[in-house]
Amino acid sequence: MDERTLKALVAAGAVRNVSIIACGARFHVEARTPNGAITAETRKGKVKTWVTLDAAAKWVRGLGVGGAHVNLTHWQPGQREMLV
Repeated sequence: MDERTLKALVAAGAVRNVSIIACGARFHVEARTPNGAITAETRKGKVKTWVTLDAAAKWVRGLGVGGAHVNLTHWQPGQREMLV
């Protein structure tokens, strides 16, 4: 789901919580709604990712969310990206 739609869901109170999830050396954001989890996407439909935790947190704060869960289970800061 893109940023504009996520902001609208947050404003409507449909987002229960937000998680910043590490995968390899990058982070992505998931929002939990009554209908299930929604992953933040770019306008082209790809998963939106960040290189640093603070960049992801700033983006979440820009949505209007004051708190987020951070999952670092699969964080590998030294891992190089795989080009597809």
